[in-house]
Amino acid sequence: MYYNSDVIQSHCCLSFDENTLFGMGNPLLDISAVVDKDFLDKFGLKPNDQILAEDKHKALFEEIVKRNKVEYHAGGSTQNSVKIAQWMIQKPHKVATFFGCIGTDHFGEILKKKAEEAHVDAHYYEQNEEPTGTCAACITGDNRSLVANLAAANCYKKEKHLDLDSNWELVTKAKVYYIAGFFLTVSPESILKVAKHASDNNKIFCMNLSAPFISQFFKEPLMMIMPYVDILFGNETEAATFAKELGFETDDIAEIAQKTQNLPKANAKRQRVVVFTQGKDDTVATVGERVTMFPVLDIDQNDIVDTNGAGDAFVGGFLSALVQEHALEECIRAGHYSANVIIRRVGCTFPEKPEFH
Repeated sequence: MYYNSDVIQSHCCLSFDENTLFGMGNPLLDISAVVDKDFLDKFGLKPNDQILAEDKHKALFEEIVKRNKVEYHAGGSTQNSVKIAQWMIQKPHKVATFFGCIGTDHFGEILKKKAEEAHVDAHYYEQNEEPTGTCAACITGDNRSLVANLAAANCYKKEKHLDLDSNWELVTKAKVYYIAGFFLTVSPESILKVAKHASDNNKIFCMNLSAPFISQFFKEPLMMIMPYVDILFGNETEAATFAKELGFETDDIAEIAQKTQNLPKANAKRQRVVVFTQGKDDTVATVGERVTMFPVLDIDQNDIVDTNGAGDAFVGGFLSALVQEHALEECIRAGHYSANVIIRRVGCTFPEKPEFH
């Protein structure tokens, strides 16, 4: 299916209907603004990082919205990826389903509207105890420091949403599943239920290492889900941290990919695929027993506007080809294309139609 190995060529035909792709994660409203080094220093931020907001960052959100030229975009890693997958596919609409938790507020209404505009079938768990989550993207040059205030996103409840018959029915309709590692901080039990369903029914479950702090501080839930992961995504920094946490004793990315592929796996019918992106350097992927390098598309440095959504966009492009049963090489090509489009624009936004063939 997503490879040329006989093991994978099992007869699990993907019908290409609504709700074929299922995503679940933290829906956030991205607030992006260009800041200076003083701003980063004031809040103790690294130029290129992803962290969860602490008390000391409360003022950051108030301050960033006062900056000139603030942009608001529907975000959250998984939601970005399924939105881009839907954009790459175009028709039918609602191929992608998305679950996550929002607040009953203005930002929540924006997220609902944006999901609808993107033709994603979003079913949010809405609660009024916490406001809709936000993510401050503090941009300096080519760098971006992300500070996520999960708020409502943190309130997702398996028994109040995922377990409801009408919602679970949407889960079972899907053939490909994608959940970013970020959701491990919220509801590992929800991820496990979906991952087990995929594994038991020989469907494809994909996950992302998402950020170094996930491997460092959420290693236990991450490794609880790992046996069910058919395709694992990550970038070079996340891969290195993951390797360190698991005692792989190598910083060679190809070797890390291979060792990750060989971790225990529940569904033996599918060999795990590991895909690590490295910015402008080659993407590394396990193809059968080998590790292969796939060069990214050339881009002039001056055309790069915002690398913020590059990783999410890569996954979105990849998933769009995966649900259409394309080979791994083709999935990576689609991922490289969508990432190349997104980095030319501010936020995880895209033109009306893709020009991908």
